[in-house]
Amino acid sequence: MGDLPENPMILLSFVNTELRDQFSSLDAFCAVHGADRKTVEEKLGAIDYHYDAERNRFA
Repeated sequence: MGDLPENPMILLSFVNTELRDQFSSLDAFCAVHGADRKTVEEKLGAIDYHYDAERNRFA
């Protein structure tokens, strides 16, 4: 996943912080970080976190 953390809990914290502070959408985050959206969603879905587009965060 490029420069993203491999540990799902650290990834969750990193992604949510970036979404809150830097990006208006998960697609924008993935584009800048060279990440595959499906992979990010699957990795976080495995620990029961799912993207909420309205709130722009994983919850």
